[in-house]
Amino acid sequence: MQFAHLKRRELVSLLGGAAAWPIAARAQQMGRLPTIGFLGSDVSAFSPWTAAFVAHLRELGWIENRNIVIEYRWSEGRTERYAEIAAEFVRLKVDVIVTVGSAVPTVAEVATAIPIVFAVAIDPVGNGLVASLAKPGGNVTGLSLQAAHLAGKRIELLREVVPQLRRLAIIFNVGNAQPVLEMRETEAAARSLGIDVVPLEIHRVADFSPAFQKLREKADALYVAIDQLMVANLARILTLALGARLPTIFSTRDFVHSGGFMSYGPSYTERFRRAADYVDKILRGAKPGDIPVEQPTKFELVVNLITAQALDLQVPPTLLALADEVIE
Repeated sequence: MQFAHLKRRELVSLLGGAAAWPIAARAQQMGRLPTIGFLGSDVSAFSPWTAAFVAHLRELGWIENRNIVIEYRWSEGRTERYAEIAAEFVRLKVDVIVTVGSAVPTVAEVATAIPIVFAVAIDPVGNGLVASLAKPGGNVTGLSLQAAHLAGKRIELLREVVPQLRRLAIIFNVGNAQPVLEMRETEAAARSLGIDVVPLEIHRVADFSPAFQKLREKADALYVAIDQLMVANLARILTLALGARLPTIFSTRDFVHSGGFMSYGPSYTERFRRAADYVDKILRGAKPGDIPVEQPTKFELVVNLITAQALDLQVPPTLLALADEVIE
């Protein structure tokens, strides 16, 4: 019996019963190369992360366009694109999808039978992406950013440079459960330190400029809750923050390299690199639900002294001594 003549239900049943038969072998049996669907927000912003992912795949023996195909799709920060991209991946019959935590609920709803690996996720259990870190269950697994307890540390680091920090603006995508959760945790951490919070709710690109205009002199620093909308509009955020004379803090170094002031958190580049290990295991037959979600063990502090100078900020030598990287 040939696969071409199987009905979809029969095919799913047949493949479901072939758990020990690696996905890569099944793909090749069907006369094509194993295929990864890669969903990000912006080709330029994602370039260091994509490069790390592809480089580690190569180290694991998967060479793009030789024995594996990667279908890249970009949402351009528009969350409504997730469903249509997921549907396209289903039509393309990709073998595994790599994306970010905020896209997972929509993608999983559309691509119900395709393994999904999130390279970064703020709180995968709290956001319902997985049942538990040790036993994700279902067809989703990946890498946590373990962001919950980091909010307080980021605010404390900011306060070392901005001792008069009384009001902290938090910019976040209000339509995305993950940054909403991060905003709440950051707000709680700020209040415990006696700092008021000014939430900047963003729905779409058009909201950024009005949000900063409304902010004016109401805040001493800006906390950016990263998601696809923020990544796609990074240059806009940095320009507006500099114009408002606001020091910015991020969860990863990539945004500080682009002109942000400070970051503290795990390396997104390393998370995407590690995502290749998850893809490798799945292509070789492992079930996503059996692969534990990995939490980061290393957190990096990066400070941009060029931005500090532009904002007339004095960075204490004690803080610079702690930094993993100082951009000057």
